[in-house]
Amino acid sequence: MSRGLLITFEGGEACGKSTQIALLAERLRSSGRICTVLREPGGTPLGEKIRHLVKEDPVSVGMAPEAELLLMNASRAELVRRVIRPALERGEILLCDRFWDSTVAYQGHGRGLDLGMVRSVIAAAVGDVRPNLTLWLRVDPVEAARRLAGRGHSADRFESEKAAFFDRVEQGYAAQAVAEPNRFRAVEADGSREAVHERIWGLVTPLLS
Repeated sequence: MSRGLLITFEGGEACGKSTQIALLAERLRSSGRICTVLREPGGTPLGEKIRHLVKEDPVSVGMAPEAELLLMNASRAELVRRVIRPALERGEILLCDRFWDSTVAYQGHGRGLDLGMVRSVIAAAVGDVRPNLTLWLRVDPVEAARRLAGRGHSADRFESEKAAFFDRVEQGYAAQAVAEPNRFRAVEADGSREAVHERIWGLVTPLLS
């Protein structure tokens, strides 16, 4: 049994995951805990190449949803075996920007793939690894659009999707929150970064004892 903690962050585009992960990592490290920040897809040399391919490389335009599903989970399988499992066995705290719930929401609900198939592919990628806590950052769509417009870079394949796609993604997240209420916790993320962080800290603190 692992001695560490895996805390995953989920949500639609521009929900503030990166900001909140950085704040939580800083607070954990200041308390003397070993904390590693990861992202999906990515987190390993192979995973970062897959990330670029799936999100930004022009050859990915029009990619089949099944290919997207398999590439995401190829990156995940590498991350689990190269980084996550060893770190958990060492007793570290891992904060991961997206994990399998993103695949259920984006490739399952968003792309319309069969959820049974999606979960089977995920199971092969992650094996026995399970998040201790998943934080779903929820942002009003208007606010999310404002944040996206304010970013200083071109939108990637996912950020460029239509509103209907993101509606389906949110429905996917909502379904997971209902299915696993103890692990999968919604966090209202429209307020100040400090207020959102305190909400998150309140959910993380019970795990630290």
